[in-house]
Amino acid sequence: MLSFVIFGPRSHQLPVPAVVPILPPAPSPMPDPAPALKDWFDPARYRHIAQEVGAIHPGFDAKKFLKLALVDLDSLSLMQRLRRTTESLHATLPSDYPRTLEILRQLAPRLGHSFVSLILPDYVALYGQPHFDLSLDALKFFTPFGSSEFAIRHFLQRDLPRTLVVMEKWSRDENDHVRRLASEGCRPRLPWSFRLEALIADPTPVLPILENLRADPSLYVRKSVANHLNDITKDHPSRVLDLLHTWPIQENPHTAWIARHALRTLIKKGDPQALGLIGASGKPDVKIHHFTVSPKHIQLGQKIGLSLCLESQATTPQRLVVDYALHYVKKSGSTSAKVFKWKEITLAPGETLTLTRQQTIQDFTTRLHHAGHHAMEIQINGETLAKSGFELEK
Repeated sequence: MLSFVIFGPRSHQLPVPAVVPILPPAPSPMPDPAPALKDWFDPARYRHIAQEVGAIHPGFDAKKFLKLALVDLDSLSLMQRLRRTTESLHATLPSDYPRTLEILRQLAPRLGHSFVSLILPDYVALYGQPHFDLSLDALKFFTPFGSSEFAIRHFLQRDLPRTLVVMEKWSRDENDHVRRLASEGCRPRLPWSFRLEALIADPTPVLPILENLRADPSLYVRKSVANHLNDITKDHPSRVLDLLHTWPIQENPHTAWIARHALRTLIKKGDPQALGLIGASGKPDVKIHHFTVSPKHIQLGQKIGLSLCLESQATTPQRLVVDYALHYVKKSGSTSAKVFKWKEITLAPGETLTLTRQQTIQDFTTRLHHAGHHAMEIQINGETLAKSGFELEK
C-alpha cells in the first residue's frame, strides 16, 4: 500500500501540586476538524505549482493553468483533483513530450509534498505510453519523490512482458524506492488502483522480482513484498506456500519477516501449512480464562480494553498466534469481521499468561462505525476459542 509524507519529499506535564483543589471539570475544547485530504490540492497549492513551473519554464501560461485547475474545484474528490492537475499541466506545457519531461524532472524536487508529486508519474501514464523507454526511465526518476506505483500499471496493462523486464532490473537497483516500485507496482490487487487481471490469473511472471527482494534490507521494501505475496494468497495460496518453502525463512530474519506478514490472511484462516511455516504449533491445546471486553457500552472515540488469561493444557511447548476478530456493524445492520494481530507467543507446558490490549473505536476515511452490538472473538492459530463484545452507542 502507498505511504505518504504529507509535507516534504520522502527520503509508513506540568508537575501536579501537593494539594489539588476540587473543581468541576473544565469542558474539553472541541478540536479543529482535520482538513480533508482533497485539500492537499487547494488554491494555494495550485498557485505554488504555477509559480514553480514558471520559474523553470518562462513561457508557462500560469493564468491559463490556474483557470483550468480551479474551475469547480470544491466539487472534486482528491483523485479527481490530482487528475485535473495533470490535465491542466498538459494543456499549458509544450506539446513536445520529451521537452515536457525535462520540465517535470526539474519540478519534482520543488513540489515539497509526496502525494502532490503523484501528478508527475500520472502525466507519464496519461501521455507517455508511446514513448516506452523514456517514460519508464522517468517513472524510475519520479518514484522517490512520491511513488510511480499507480502509473506503472498502465504500462503493465499495455505490454506486460516488456514492462516486467524493466521492473526486474529495478528490483536490483541500489535505491530502495526503486526496488519497492518493482514490487508494489505489479501487485495484482493494489489498493486505490485497477486490478491486473493477467497477474491475478497467473502470478508466475512476477516471481523473479519477488525472489530478488526476498531478503531486502529495507523494511519499506519488505512491507511491499509481503503485501504482494498476501495479494497472491487470495487467488493462489498454494503458489505462495510452495515458494516460501524454498526461501531461507529460518536463516534470514528479513525473509522470516516477509513470510510472517505475507501469510497473515492464511494464518487468520488457520491454514496449517502457513502456521507451520512461521513455527506455530498447529491446533492449540489451551484453555482461555476470563476473556473480558470493557467497558460494555462505549461511544465513538472511546477505548475498549481486552483481557484474557491463557493456560496451556499441553505437555510440550506451543508456538501460538493470538489474534482477535472485531465484527463491525454495517449501515444495513449486518456485520463484517476484521481480524487484528495481537501477539505471537511460546507457551510452556502448564504455563499461564495474561494478555491485555486497548483499541480506540473511531472513524477513519476507510471505515465508518455504526451503533449496535460489536462481537469480539479470540482466535488462536486460526481457531475461535472465546467470544465477547461491546455496545457502540451514538
